[in-house]
Amino acid sequence: MSLRSDNVTKGAERAPNRSLFYAMGYTKEELERPLIGVVSAHSEIVPGHIHLDKIADAVKAGIRMAGGTPVLIPAIGVCDGIAMGHIGMKYSLASRELICDSVETMAMAHQLDGLVLVPNCDKIVPGMVMAAVRMNIPAVVCSGGPMLAGHYDGEEVSLSKLFEAVGAYKAGIIDECKLNECETGACPGCGSCAGMYTANSMNCLCETMGIALPGNGTIPAVSNKRIILAKHAGMAIMELVRKNICARDIINERSLMNALACDMALGCSSNSVLHLLAISNEAGVKLDLDLFNKTSDRVPNLCHLAPAGPTHIQDLDMAGGIPAVQAELLKRGLIDGNALTVTTKTVAENVAGAYIKDTNSIRPIDDPYSATGGIQILWGNIAQNGSVVKRSAVAPEMLKHSGPARVFNSEEEAIEAIYNGRIVHGDVVVIRYEGPKGGPGMREMLNPTSALAGMKLDKTVALITDGRFSGASRGASIGHVSPEAADGGNIALLREGDIIEIDIPNASLNAKVSDEEFAKRREEYVPREPNVKSGWLARYAKLVSGADMGAVMKS
Repeated sequence: MSLRSDNVTKGAERAPNRSLFYAMGYTKEELERPLIGVVSAHSEIVPGHIHLDKIADAVKAGIRMAGGTPVLIPAIGVCDGIAMGHIGMKYSLASRELICDSVETMAMAHQLDGLVLVPNCDKIVPGMVMAAVRMNIPAVVCSGGPMLAGHYDGEEVSLSKLFEAVGAYKAGIIDECKLNECETGACPGCGSCAGMYTANSMNCLCETMGIALPGNGTIPAVSNKRIILAKHAGMAIMELVRKNICARDIINERSLMNALACDMALGCSSNSVLHLLAISNEAGVKLDLDLFNKTSDRVPNLCHLAPAGPTHIQDLDMAGGIPAVQAELLKRGLIDGNALTVTTKTVAENVAGAYIKDTNSIRPIDDPYSATGGIQILWGNIAQNGSVVKRSAVAPEMLKHSGPARVFNSEEEAIEAIYNGRIVHGDVVVIRYEGPKGGPGMREMLNPTSALAGMKLDKTVALITDGRFSGASRGASIGHVSPEAADGGNIALLREGDIIEIDIPNASLNAKVSDEEFAKRREEYVPREPNVKSGWLARYAKLVSGADMGAVMKS
Protein backbone atom coordinates (compact mmCIF):
# COMPACT_ATOMS: atom_id res chain seq x y z
CA MET A 1 0.00 0.00 0.00
CA SER A 2 1.46 3.33 -1.12
CA LEU A 3 1.20 6.00 1.57
CA ARG A 4 1.63 9.77 1.64
CA SER A 5 3.91 9.35 4.64
CA ASP A 6 6.35 7.42 2.42
CA ASN A 7 7.50 10.90 1.40
CA VAL A 8 8.95 11.40 4.89
CA THR A 9 9.70 7.85 6.07
CA LYS A 10 10.93 5.74 3.13
CA GLY A 11 14.29 5.49 1.37
CA ALA A 12 17.88 6.33 2.18
CA GLU A 13 17.33 9.98 1.28
CA ARG A 14 14.78 10.24 4.11
CA ALA A 15 17.24 9.18 6.81
CA PRO A 16 17.37 12.76 8.18
CA ASN A 17 13.57 12.84 8.33
CA ARG A 18 13.42 9.54 10.19
CA SER A 19 16.12 10.72 12.56
CA LEU A 20 13.83 13.53 13.70
CA PHE A 21 11.05 11.02 14.37
CA TYR A 22 13.50 8.91 16.39
CA ALA A 23 14.37 12.02 18.38
CA MET A 24 10.75 12.06 19.59
CA GLY A 25 10.79 8.39 20.55
CA TYR A 26 9.07 6.91 17.52
CA THR A 27 10.28 3.41 16.63
CA LYS A 28 11.17 1.92 13.26
CA GLU A 29 8.02 -0.23 13.50
CA GLU A 30 5.82 2.81 14.07
CA LEU A 31 7.27 4.56 11.03
CA GLU A 32 6.40 1.55 8.87
CA ARG A 33 2.72 2.03 9.67
CA PRO A 34 0.37 4.74 8.33
CA LEU A 35 0.86 8.06 10.13
CA ILE A 36 -2.50 9.39 11.26
CA GLY A 37 -2.87 12.96 12.48
CA VAL A 38 -5.06 13.34 15.56
CA VAL A 39 -5.96 17.01 15.41
CA SER A 40 -7.01 17.95 18.94
CA ALA A 41 -8.43 21.33 19.92
CA HIS A 42 -7.85 20.59 23.61
CA SER A 43 -7.34 23.70 25.72
CA GLU A 44 -8.14 25.05 29.16
CA ILE A 45 -10.22 28.01 27.97
CA VAL A 46 -13.18 26.23 26.29
CA PRO A 47 -15.58 24.00 28.30
CA GLY A 48 -16.31 22.04 25.16
CA HIS A 49 -12.58 21.33 24.78
CA ILE A 50 -11.34 20.91 28.35
CA HIS A 51 -11.71 17.12 28.07
CA LEU A 52 -10.52 16.62 24.50
CA ASP A 53 -7.19 15.27 25.73
CA LYS A 54 -9.09 12.19 26.90
CA ILE A 55 -11.01 11.93 23.64
CA ALA A 56 -7.77 12.23 21.67
CA ASP A 57 -6.14 9.53 23.81
CA ALA A 58 -9.04 7.19 23.02
CA VAL A 59 -8.73 7.98 19.30
CA LYS A 60 -5.01 7.21 19.46
CA ALA A 61 -5.77 3.88 21.14
CA GLY A 62 -8.17 2.99 18.32
CA ILE A 63 -5.59 3.89 15.68
CA ARG A 64 -2.97 1.70 17.33
CA MET A 65 -5.41 -1.21 17.68
CA ALA A 66 -6.11 -0.98 13.95
CA GLY A 67 -2.43 -0.92 12.95
CA GLY A 68 -1.65 2.77 12.60
CA THR A 69 0.65 5.28 14.28
CA PRO A 70 -1.18 8.27 15.82
CA VAL A 71 0.45 11.70 15.69
CA LEU A 72 -1.10 14.31 17.97
CA ILE A 73 -1.18 17.86 16.61
CA PRO A 74 -2.93 20.93 18.05
CA ALA A 75 -5.64 23.29 16.87
CA ILE A 76 -6.84 26.58 18.31
CA GLY A 77 -10.42 27.26 19.36
CA VAL A 78 -12.40 30.28 20.54
CA CYS A 79 -15.12 29.85 23.17
CA ASP A 80 -17.97 31.90 21.74
CA GLY A 81 -19.66 32.24 25.13
CA ILE A 82 -16.56 33.76 26.72
CA ALA A 83 -15.87 35.90 23.64
CA MET A 84 -19.48 37.14 23.53
CA GLY A 85 -20.33 40.82 23.90
CA HIS A 86 -16.88 42.39 23.41
CA ILE A 87 -14.07 42.70 20.87
CA GLY A 88 -13.21 39.01 21.30
CA MET A 89 -16.22 37.97 19.23
CA LYS A 90 -14.65 39.62 16.17
CA TYR A 91 -12.12 36.78 16.19
CA SER A 92 -14.58 33.87 16.39
CA LEU A 93 -15.84 33.36 12.84
CA ALA A 94 -12.55 34.57 11.40
CA SER A 95 -10.77 31.83 13.36
CA ARG A 96 -12.52 29.24 11.18
CA GLU A 97 -10.20 30.20 8.31
CA LEU A 98 -7.13 30.07 10.55
CA ILE A 99 -8.09 26.61 11.76
CA CYS A 100 -8.66 25.37 8.23
CA ASP A 101 -5.32 26.76 7.04
CA SER A 102 -3.41 25.41 10.04
CA VAL A 103 -4.80 21.87 9.70
CA GLU A 104 -3.89 21.94 6.01
CA THR A 105 -0.41 23.19 6.92
CA MET A 106 0.31 20.47 9.46
CA ALA A 107 -1.12 17.63 7.38
CA MET A 108 0.63 18.62 4.16
CA ALA A 109 3.95 19.64 5.71
CA HIS A 110 4.28 16.27 7.44
CA GLN A 111 2.53 14.17 4.76
CA LEU A 112 0.06 12.50 7.10
CA ASP A 113 -1.92 9.60 5.66
CA GLY A 114 -5.20 10.49 7.30
CA LEU A 115 -6.77 12.65 9.99
CA VAL A 116 -9.06 12.15 12.94
CA LEU A 117 -10.39 15.60 13.72
CA VAL A 118 -11.17 16.16 17.40
CA PRO A 119 -13.07 19.46 17.76
CA ASN A 120 -16.25 20.31 19.61
CA CYS A 121 -17.25 23.95 19.40
CA ASP A 122 -18.60 26.41 16.90
CA LYS A 123 -15.95 27.40 14.34
CA ILE A 124 -13.56 24.58 15.11
CA VAL A 125 -15.77 21.86 13.64
CA PRO A 126 -16.36 23.45 10.21
CA GLY A 127 -12.79 24.76 10.06
CA MET A 128 -11.38 21.25 10.42
CA VAL A 129 -13.88 19.75 7.97
CA MET A 130 -13.07 22.46 5.41
CA ALA A 131 -9.40 21.50 5.63
CA ALA A 132 -10.07 17.80 5.16
CA VAL A 133 -12.24 18.47 2.10
CA ARG A 134 -9.72 20.94 0.69
CA MET A 135 -6.88 18.39 0.91
CA ASN A 136 -9.15 15.45 0.04
CA ILE A 137 -7.45 12.93 2.30
CA PRO A 138 -9.07 10.26 4.50
CA ALA A 139 -10.67 11.92 7.53
CA VAL A 140 -13.07 11.22 10.39
CA VAL A 141 -14.59 13.77 12.75
CA CYS A 142 -14.83 12.74 16.41
CA SER A 143 -16.26 15.55 18.51
CA GLY A 144 -16.08 15.89 22.27
CA GLY A 145 -19.86 15.65 22.74
CA PRO A 146 -22.53 17.84 24.31
CA MET A 147 -22.68 19.16 27.85
CA LEU A 148 -25.47 17.85 30.05
CA ALA A 149 -28.29 20.29 30.72
CA GLY A 150 -28.07 22.35 33.90
CA HIS A 151 -30.82 23.12 36.38
CA TYR A 152 -32.40 26.41 37.39
CA ASP A 153 -35.70 27.22 39.03
CA GLY A 154 -36.82 23.59 38.84
CA GLU A 155 -36.17 23.25 35.11
CA GLU A 156 -33.50 21.78 32.85
CA VAL A 157 -31.64 24.70 31.27
CA SER A 158 -28.60 25.54 29.16
CA LEU A 159 -26.47 28.61 28.52
CA SER A 160 -29.16 30.53 26.62
CA LYS A 161 -31.28 30.68 29.77
CA LEU A 162 -28.46 32.47 31.59
CA PHE A 163 -28.11 35.11 28.88
CA GLU A 164 -31.86 35.64 29.11
CA ALA A 165 -31.62 35.84 32.89
CA VAL A 166 -29.32 38.86 32.50
CA GLY A 167 -32.07 40.61 30.56
CA ALA A 168 -34.61 39.66 33.21
CA TYR A 169 -32.30 41.03 35.91
CA LYS A 170 -31.79 44.30 34.01
CA ALA A 171 -35.57 44.64 33.69
CA GLY A 172 -36.09 44.00 37.41
CA ILE A 173 -37.96 40.74 36.76
CA ILE A 174 -35.51 38.67 38.84
CA ASP A 175 -33.14 39.66 41.64
CA GLU A 176 -29.40 39.11 42.03
CA CYS A 177 -29.96 35.93 44.03
CA LYS A 178 -31.91 34.31 41.18
CA LEU A 179 -29.33 35.48 38.66
CA ASN A 180 -26.58 33.84 40.71
CA GLU A 181 -28.63 30.64 40.97
CA CYS A 182 -28.83 30.51 37.18
CA GLU A 183 -25.16 31.45 36.79
CA THR A 184 -24.00 28.55 38.93
CA GLY A 185 -26.49 26.01 37.59
CA ALA A 186 -26.66 26.52 33.82
CA CYS A 187 -23.41 24.79 32.79
CA PRO A 188 -22.74 21.71 34.95
CA GLY A 189 -19.62 20.35 33.27
CA CYS A 190 -17.56 19.74 30.15
CA GLY A 191 -18.95 19.54 26.65
CA SER A 192 -20.47 21.79 24.01
CA CYS A 193 -23.37 23.83 25.45
CA ALA A 194 -26.45 21.64 25.78
CA GLY A 195 -28.91 23.19 23.30
CA MET A 196 -29.12 22.99 19.52
CA TYR A 197 -26.60 25.78 19.29
CA THR A 198 -23.95 26.06 16.60
CA ALA A 199 -21.49 23.53 18.06
CA ASN A 200 -24.06 20.79 18.45
CA SER A 201 -25.66 21.72 15.14
CA MET A 202 -22.37 21.18 13.30
CA ASN A 203 -21.53 18.00 15.22
CA CYS A 204 -24.95 16.60 14.27
CA LEU A 205 -24.53 17.74 10.66
CA CYS A 206 -21.11 16.05 10.48
CA GLU A 207 -22.98 12.86 11.30
CA THR A 208 -25.58 13.54 8.61
CA MET A 209 -22.86 14.30 6.04
CA GLY A 210 -21.27 10.96 6.86
CA ILE A 211 -17.90 12.39 7.91
CA ALA A 212 -18.51 11.30 11.54
CA LEU A 213 -19.67 8.03 13.07
CA PRO A 214 -23.27 7.58 14.25
CA GLY A 215 -23.59 9.10 17.73
CA ASN A 216 -21.06 11.85 17.10
CA GLY A 217 -23.61 14.64 17.44
CA THR A 218 -25.51 13.51 20.51
CA ILE A 219 -23.63 11.17 22.87
CA PRO A 220 -22.94 13.27 26.01
CA ALA A 221 -19.38 14.34 26.70
CA VAL A 222 -19.35 12.55 30.07
CA SER A 223 -20.67 9.22 28.76
CA ASN A 224 -18.53 6.10 28.50
CA LYS A 225 -20.03 5.76 25.01
CA ARG A 226 -18.13 8.89 23.96
CA ILE A 227 -14.79 7.21 24.76
CA ILE A 228 -15.90 4.07 22.93
CA LEU A 229 -16.95 6.22 19.95
CA ALA A 230 -13.49 7.83 19.92
CA LYS A 231 -11.78 4.43 19.83
CA HIS A 232 -14.03 3.40 16.95
CA ALA A 233 -13.16 6.64 15.15
CA GLY A 234 -9.50 5.67 15.41
CA MET A 235 -10.28 2.27 13.94
CA ALA A 236 -12.46 3.79 11.21
CA ILE A 237 -9.72 6.06 9.87
CA MET A 238 -7.47 3.05 9.34
CA GLU A 239 -10.14 1.37 7.21
CA LEU A 240 -10.55 4.55 5.16
CA VAL A 241 -6.77 4.76 4.61
CA ARG A 242 -6.61 1.12 3.52
CA LYS A 243 -9.48 1.63 1.06
CA ASN A 244 -8.29 5.11 0.04
CA ILE A 245 -11.70 6.62 0.81
CA CYS A 246 -11.09 10.35 0.99
CA ALA A 247 -13.05 13.31 2.30
CA ARG A 248 -14.63 14.23 -1.04
CA ASP A 249 -15.80 10.65 -1.54
CA ILE A 250 -18.00 11.34 1.48
CA ILE A 251 -18.65 15.09 1.40
CA ASN A 252 -20.14 15.82 -1.99
CA GLU A 253 -23.41 17.05 -3.48
CA ARG A 254 -25.56 14.18 -2.19
CA SER A 255 -24.19 14.33 1.38
CA LEU A 256 -24.46 18.13 1.52
CA MET A 257 -28.09 17.88 0.41
CA ASN A 258 -28.60 15.30 3.16
CA ALA A 259 -27.11 17.78 5.61
CA LEU A 260 -29.48 20.50 4.41
CA ALA A 261 -32.48 18.22 4.92
CA CYS A 262 -31.38 17.21 8.42
CA ASP A 263 -30.62 20.86 9.22
CA MET A 264 -34.29 21.65 8.54
CA ALA A 265 -35.59 18.65 10.48
CA LEU A 266 -33.41 19.32 13.51
CA GLY A 267 -33.89 23.10 13.66
CA CYS A 268 -30.17 23.81 13.66
CA SER A 269 -28.43 27.11 14.34
CA SER A 270 -28.62 29.78 11.64
CA ASN A 271 -24.82 29.65 11.64
CA SER A 272 -25.11 26.27 9.92
CA VAL A 273 -25.92 28.22 6.76
CA LEU A 274 -22.52 29.95 6.83
CA HIS A 275 -20.65 26.73 7.54
CA LEU A 276 -22.41 24.52 5.00
CA LEU A 277 -21.76 27.17 2.35
CA ALA A 278 -18.08 27.26 3.35
CA ILE A 279 -17.72 23.46 3.35
CA SER A 280 -19.45 23.20 -0.03
CA ASN A 281 -17.07 25.84 -1.38
CA GLU A 282 -14.09 23.65 -0.42
CA ALA A 283 -15.82 20.57 -1.87
CA GLY A 284 -16.40 22.30 -5.20
CA VAL A 285 -20.17 21.90 -4.83
CA LYS A 286 -22.53 24.73 -5.77
CA LEU A 287 -24.73 25.41 -2.75
CA ASP A 288 -26.65 28.68 -2.61
CA LEU A 289 -29.22 30.28 -0.35
CA ASP A 290 -32.11 29.43 -2.65
CA LEU A 291 -31.47 25.73 -2.00
CA PHE A 292 -32.04 26.28 1.72
CA ASN A 293 -35.57 27.55 1.11
CA LYS A 294 -36.32 24.83 -1.44
CA THR A 295 -35.21 22.25 1.12
CA SER A 296 -37.20 23.95 3.89
CA ASP A 297 -40.32 23.83 1.72
CA ARG A 298 -40.16 20.04 1.46
CA VAL A 299 -38.60 18.94 4.79
CA PRO A 300 -40.67 19.26 8.01
CA ASN A 301 -39.26 20.37 11.35
CA LEU A 302 -39.18 17.39 13.74
CA CYS A 303 -37.23 18.77 16.72
CA HIS A 304 -37.65 21.78 19.00
CA LEU A 305 -34.46 21.62 21.04
CA ALA A 306 -33.33 24.54 23.20
CA PRO A 307 -33.62 27.44 22.59
CA ALA A 308 -36.67 26.62 20.42
CA GLY A 309 -38.10 24.29 23.07
CA PRO A 310 -37.43 22.66 26.46
CA THR A 311 -35.45 19.61 25.28
CA HIS A 312 -31.67 19.33 25.03
CA ILE A 313 -29.13 17.27 23.11
CA GLN A 314 -29.06 14.57 25.78
CA ASP A 315 -32.82 14.15 25.20
CA LEU A 316 -32.26 13.85 21.45
CA ASP A 317 -29.67 11.16 22.15
CA MET A 318 -32.01 9.17 24.37
CA ALA A 319 -34.77 9.52 21.75
CA GLY A 320 -32.67 7.73 19.14
CA GLY A 321 -30.30 10.48 18.06
CA ILE A 322 -29.51 11.46 14.50
CA PRO A 323 -30.11 7.91 13.14
CA ALA A 324 -33.75 8.12 14.30
CA VAL A 325 -34.16 11.49 12.57
CA GLN A 326 -32.56 10.14 9.39
CA ALA A 327 -34.78 7.06 9.50
CA GLU A 328 -37.87 9.30 9.61
CA LEU A 329 -36.64 11.35 6.65
CA LEU A 330 -35.90 8.18 4.67
CA LYS A 331 -39.54 7.17 5.00
CA ARG A 332 -40.41 9.95 2.55
CA GLY A 333 -37.23 9.87 0.51
CA LEU A 334 -36.13 13.23 1.89
CA ILE A 335 -32.49 12.14 2.17
CA ASP A 336 -30.31 9.96 -0.04
CA GLY A 337 -29.82 6.64 1.72
CA ASN A 338 -27.11 5.58 -0.73
CA ALA A 339 -24.62 8.25 0.36
CA LEU A 340 -21.31 6.84 1.60
CA THR A 341 -20.16 7.42 5.20
CA VAL A 342 -16.97 6.90 7.23
CA THR A 343 -18.28 3.53 8.40
CA THR A 344 -17.70 2.55 4.73
CA LYS A 345 -21.42 1.77 4.71
CA THR A 346 -24.26 3.87 3.34
CA VAL A 347 -26.58 6.11 5.34
CA ALA A 348 -29.40 3.60 4.91
CA GLU A 349 -27.21 0.77 6.20
CA ASN A 350 -26.10 2.86 9.19
CA VAL A 351 -29.64 3.73 10.30
CA ALA A 352 -31.29 0.38 9.63
CA GLY A 353 -33.40 -0.43 12.69
CA ALA A 354 -33.24 3.10 14.12
CA TYR A 355 -36.52 4.46 15.46
CA ILE A 356 -37.93 7.24 17.64
CA LYS A 357 -37.87 6.32 21.32
CA ASP A 358 -39.39 9.56 22.65
CA THR A 359 -41.76 11.70 20.60
CA ASN A 360 -41.23 14.63 22.97
CA SER A 361 -37.76 15.03 21.46
CA ILE A 362 -38.30 13.81 17.89
CA ARG A 363 -41.69 14.15 16.24
CA PRO A 364 -42.75 11.48 13.72
CA ILE A 365 -42.60 12.54 10.09
CA ASP A 366 -46.42 12.42 9.97
CA ASP A 367 -46.79 14.72 12.99
CA PRO A 368 -44.06 17.39 12.72
CA TYR A 369 -43.79 20.66 14.60
CA SER A 370 -44.24 22.35 11.24
CA ALA A 371 -44.50 21.28 7.62
CA THR A 372 -41.53 23.50 6.79
CA GLY A 373 -37.95 23.33 8.01
CA GLY A 374 -36.19 25.17 10.82
CA ILE A 375 -34.25 27.68 8.68
CA GLN A 376 -35.72 30.33 6.37
CA ILE A 377 -33.93 32.65 3.94
CA LEU A 378 -35.52 36.09 3.49
CA TRP A 379 -35.02 38.49 0.57
CA GLY A 380 -36.12 42.06 -0.08
CA ASN A 381 -34.92 45.62 -0.48
CA ILE A 382 -32.98 45.38 2.79
CA ALA A 383 -31.41 42.06 1.83
CA GLN A 384 -31.11 41.75 -1.94
CA ASN A 385 -28.60 38.90 -1.52
CA GLY A 386 -30.48 37.27 1.33
CA SER A 387 -30.74 37.05 5.10
CA VAL A 388 -31.26 34.15 7.53
CA VAL A 389 -33.66 33.42 10.38
CA LYS A 390 -34.06 30.34 12.56
CA ARG A 391 -37.77 30.03 11.85
CA SER A 392 -38.33 27.19 14.33
CA ALA A 393 -37.30 29.50 17.21
CA VAL A 394 -39.68 32.33 16.22
CA ALA A 395 -42.98 32.74 18.09
CA PRO A 396 -45.99 32.30 15.75
CA GLU A 397 -47.12 35.89 16.35
CA MET A 398 -43.77 37.20 15.07
CA LEU A 399 -43.71 35.31 11.77
CA LYS A 400 -45.22 38.47 10.31
CA HIS A 401 -44.32 41.80 11.85
CA SER A 402 -44.22 45.47 10.91
CA GLY A 403 -42.63 48.17 13.03
CA PRO A 404 -40.36 51.20 13.19
CA ALA A 405 -36.62 50.77 12.78
CA ARG A 406 -34.42 51.57 15.77
CA VAL A 407 -31.04 51.92 14.10
CA PHE A 408 -27.66 51.27 15.74
CA ASN A 409 -24.18 51.15 14.25
CA SER A 410 -22.79 48.56 16.66
CA GLU A 411 -23.87 45.86 19.09
CA GLU A 412 -22.70 47.99 22.01
CA GLU A 413 -25.02 50.86 21.07
CA ALA A 414 -27.97 48.49 20.75
CA ILE A 415 -27.42 46.61 24.00
CA GLU A 416 -27.08 49.89 25.92
CA ALA A 417 -30.46 51.03 24.55
CA ILE A 418 -32.09 47.67 25.37
CA TYR A 419 -30.72 47.54 28.91
CA ASN A 420 -31.88 51.10 29.55
CA GLY A 421 -35.45 50.45 28.45
CA ARG A 422 -35.40 52.48 25.25
CA ILE A 423 -36.71 49.62 23.10
CA VAL A 424 -40.49 49.16 23.28
CA HIS A 425 -43.10 46.72 22.00
CA GLY A 426 -43.35 46.75 18.21
CA ASP A 427 -39.85 48.06 17.49
CA VAL A 428 -37.47 46.54 14.94
CA VAL A 429 -33.91 46.81 16.23
CA VAL A 430 -31.40 47.20 13.38
CA ILE A 431 -27.73 46.55 14.16
CA ARG A 432 -25.39 47.24 11.24
CA TYR A 433 -21.66 47.41 10.48
CA GLU A 434 -21.29 44.01 12.16
CA GLY A 435 -20.93 41.93 8.97
CA PRO A 436 -17.94 39.83 7.88
CA LYS A 437 -16.12 42.91 6.57
CA GLY A 438 -17.69 45.64 8.70
CA GLY A 439 -17.31 43.95 12.09
CA PRO A 440 -14.97 42.62 11.04
CA GLY A 441 -15.76 39.02 11.85
CA MET A 442 -19.58 39.06 11.93
CA ARG A 443 -20.11 39.06 15.68
CA GLU A 444 -22.89 36.99 17.23
CA MET A 445 -25.72 38.99 18.80
CA LEU A 446 -26.68 36.72 21.69
CA ASN A 447 -26.58 39.52 24.26
CA PRO A 448 -29.21 41.68 22.50
CA THR A 449 -31.52 38.80 21.60
CA SER A 450 -31.30 37.27 25.05
CA ALA A 451 -31.86 40.63 26.72
CA LEU A 452 -35.04 41.08 24.68
CA ALA A 453 -36.18 37.56 25.60
CA GLY A 454 -35.39 38.09 29.27
CA MET A 455 -37.37 41.35 29.24
CA LYS A 456 -40.34 39.52 27.66
CA LEU A 457 -39.96 41.49 24.40
CA ASP A 458 -39.04 38.57 22.13
CA LYS A 459 -42.66 38.15 21.01
CA THR A 460 -43.14 41.81 20.08
CA VAL A 461 -39.69 43.09 19.01
CA ALA A 462 -37.65 41.92 16.01
CA LEU A 463 -33.91 42.26 15.49
CA ILE A 464 -32.16 42.59 12.12
CA THR A 465 -28.41 42.64 11.57
CA ASP A 466 -25.68 42.12 9.00
CA GLY A 467 -23.95 40.27 11.82
CA ARG A 468 -25.13 36.88 12.98
CA PHE A 469 -26.74 35.14 15.92
CA SER A 470 -25.68 32.44 18.30
CA GLY A 471 -27.57 29.19 17.97
CA ALA A 472 -28.78 30.06 21.45
CA SER A 473 -30.72 33.06 20.12
CA ARG A 474 -34.49 32.84 19.74
CA GLY A 475 -37.20 35.16 18.52
CA ALA A 476 -37.49 37.08 15.24
CA SER A 477 -33.72 37.39 14.97
CA ILE A 478 -32.80 37.96 11.32
CA GLY A 479 -29.08 37.93 10.53
CA HIS A 480 -26.58 37.61 7.68
CA VAL A 481 -28.20 40.58 5.87
CA SER A 482 -26.41 40.84 2.54
CA PRO A 483 -24.98 43.01 1.12
CA GLU A 484 -23.72 44.20 4.50
CA ALA A 485 -23.52 47.86 5.50
CA ALA A 486 -19.75 47.99 4.99
CA ASP A 487 -20.32 46.92 1.38
CA GLY A 488 -22.88 49.67 0.86
CA GLY A 489 -25.93 47.44 1.30
CA ASN A 490 -29.29 49.11 1.82
CA ILE A 491 -29.13 48.28 5.53
CA ALA A 492 -26.56 51.12 5.70
CA LEU A 493 -29.19 53.52 4.33
CA LEU A 494 -31.94 52.77 6.86
CA ARG A 495 -32.98 55.63 9.13
CA GLU A 496 -34.63 55.81 12.52
CA GLY A 497 -38.36 55.30 12.18
CA ASP A 498 -38.37 53.62 8.75
CA ILE A 499 -41.11 50.99 8.76
CA ILE A 500 -39.70 47.48 8.40
CA GLU A 501 -41.97 44.72 7.15
CA ILE A 502 -41.06 41.10 7.99
CA ASP A 503 -42.93 38.21 6.38
CA ILE A 504 -41.14 34.98 7.23
CA PRO A 505 -43.67 32.57 5.64
CA ASN A 506 -43.31 34.47 2.37
CA ALA A 507 -39.53 34.83 2.70
CA SER A 508 -39.49 38.64 2.55
CA LEU A 509 -37.73 41.44 4.42
CA ASN A 510 -38.44 44.98 3.23
CA ALA A 511 -38.34 48.58 4.35
CA LYS A 512 -41.21 50.83 3.28
CA VAL A 513 -38.71 53.01 1.47
CA SER A 514 -39.00 53.63 -2.27
CA ASP A 515 -36.21 52.89 -4.72
CA GLU A 516 -36.05 56.63 -5.40
CA GLU A 517 -35.59 57.41 -1.73
CA PHE A 518 -32.88 54.76 -1.37
CA ALA A 519 -31.12 56.28 -4.41
CA LYS A 520 -31.28 59.74 -2.84
CA ARG A 521 -29.88 58.45 0.45
CA ARG A 522 -27.09 56.65 -1.38
CA GLU A 523 -25.93 59.95 -2.89
CA GLU A 524 -25.59 61.31 0.65
CA TYR A 525 -24.03 58.13 2.09
CA VAL A 526 -20.52 58.40 3.53
CA PRO A 527 -18.76 55.01 4.03
CA ARG A 528 -17.52 54.39 7.55
CA GLU A 529 -13.87 53.95 8.35
CA PRO A 530 -12.85 50.31 9.03
CA ASN A 531 -13.35 49.27 12.65
CA VAL A 532 -10.01 47.45 12.74
CA LYS A 533 -6.97 48.84 10.91
CA SER A 534 -4.15 46.52 12.01
CA GLY A 535 -3.41 42.89 12.76
CA TRP A 536 -4.72 39.88 10.90
CA LEU A 537 -8.36 40.96 11.32
CA ALA A 538 -7.58 43.91 9.05
CA ARG A 539 -6.30 41.47 6.41
CA TYR A 540 -9.38 39.30 6.95
CA ALA A 541 -11.68 42.30 6.37
CA LYS A 542 -10.03 42.95 3.01
CA LEU A 543 -10.31 39.34 1.81
CA VAL A 544 -13.57 37.99 3.25
CA SER A 545 -16.62 37.37 1.07
CA GLY A 546 -20.20 38.21 1.95
CA ALA A 547 -22.31 36.13 4.31
CA ASP A 548 -24.38 34.92 1.34
CA MET A 549 -21.25 33.07 0.16
CA GLY A 550 -20.37 31.68 3.58
CA ALA A 551 -17.97 34.47 4.66
CA VAL A 552 -15.07 32.56 3.10
CA MET A 553 -11.73 34.07 2.20
CA LYS A 554 -11.47 35.19 -1.41
CA SER A 555 -8.54 33.70 -3.31
